[in-house]
Amino acid sequence: MNSGIISFLPMILVFVVFYFVLIRPQQSKQRELRAQLNALRRGDRIKTSGGLIGTVQLAREGSSEVDVEIAPGVKVQVARDSIASVLSSSGKAPADTGKQ
Repeated sequence: MNSGIISFLPMILVFVVFYFVLIRPQQSKQRELRAQLNALRRGDRIKTSGGLIGTVQLAREGSSEVDVEIAPGVKVQVARDSIASVLSSSGKAPADTGKQ
């Protein structure tokens, strides 16, 4: 009986390591992005999962769409779920300047 438990110990240890190294940080990143998406306001710069970068013009609460200006005078509606990151929030310093 003891040898059966000891033979599963390495698999349990690998799962625990994977949880703390991969799963837990990803969950916290998703939670942070979800909070940023819920707090979107006019003037926030965003990047979509398709690579478009623009400025939020209208973000209605409870709506799944956001109006984004991607060029002067060019506005598109973007689904909140397709926003990959919030580059800078209005009133805050830029989170990602894109320079390396």
